[in-house]
Amino acid sequence: MSVTILAIESSCDDTSAAIIRDGYALSNLIANQDIHKEYGGVVPELASRAHQVNIVPVTHQAMVKAGVKAEDIDAVAFTRGPGLLGSLLVGTSFAKGFALVRNLPLIEVNHLQAHVMSHFILEKDKENRIPVFPFLCLLVSGGHTRIIVMNSHLDMEVIGNTIDDAAGEAFDKCGKIMGFQYPAGPAIDKLARQGNKHAFSFTKPSVKGLDFSFSGLKTNFLYFLRDRVNDDPDFITNNRTDLCASLQHVIISILVGKLVKASIQTGIKEIGIAGGVSANSGLRDAVSAEAEKRKWNIFLPEFRYTTDNAAMIGIAGYYKYLRGEFSSQDVAPLARL
Repeated sequence: MSVTILAIESSCDDTSAAIIRDGYALSNLIANQDIHKEYGGVVPELASRAHQVNIVPVTHQAMVKAGVKAEDIDAVAFTRGPGLLGSLLVGTSFAKGFALVRNLPLIEVNHLQAHVMSHFILEKDKENRIPVFPFLCLLVSGGHTRIIVMNSHLDMEVIGNTIDDAAGEAFDKCGKIMGFQYPAGPAIDKLARQGNKHAFSFTKPSVKGLDFSFSGLKTNFLYFLRDRVNDDPDFITNNRTDLCASLQHVIISILVGKLVKASIQTGIKEIGIAGGVSANSGLRDAVSAEAEKRKWNIFLPEFRYTTDNAAMIGIAGYYKYLRGEFSSQDVAPLARL
């Protein structure tokens, strides 16, 4: 029997809706909010207001593109958290209303687990590669940096976590110091390809085990630029490509170093990356190089599944549907989940 899931994602500043049928993504639409660039970061109140405007038309278009009508949907999956509470509330309320009117089951999804589950999204007329369990995944985004072991689709264990800032935050905050708009990660990645990654040396925090730390790197980068700009006001402008390359190099070396350590400790060679920073070309190249050296079977997500998107919510919801894991109508969003 076929299973069709309507999925809603609204954890931050992207409003997304998708249709997943039997594990295949039939549609995956995202409405972005460019207004946050003016403020150097996401403004929660503006984000939640934009979700209210976007969620109905985005959902409608996702259903039209998939060729699906309301009566074809078997369940509604939505992001419960973590994320911005106002943004989550819009998506949760819409999902609950859609399900209540049609007497459909609700499926709450953890946003972070969904990022990892993006590796299991299937697409029609395409050779689909999916990991074999156990699967080791490095999750890197603006708010989270974790190493996760997947023992099954819904059995995940966090074995490494950031003790302060996330890798994506380090990219954005250091990029802001250099004058880049939010989010700075893509701009840094682009310029890093033109620079010398060994031009400058920055602090690489020493953290035991598989945990991460990026706050010290941000502070070191700030003080380094402060001192250099005092001597030469045009230092950033004249050295932007080398600064980007050197900064990206140290962040990636921290990430990949921990991933290698995790693989050795667990013995797992099914390796993947997920989250917004997994779109970074330097990280992809570094993981690919380690894979060739260490005989890893690697999984790099499609670029459209690296950012926040509803297809990843839908695939997680699909496997929860198969296990009968449903939520009640009194479910509430959680900023920290």
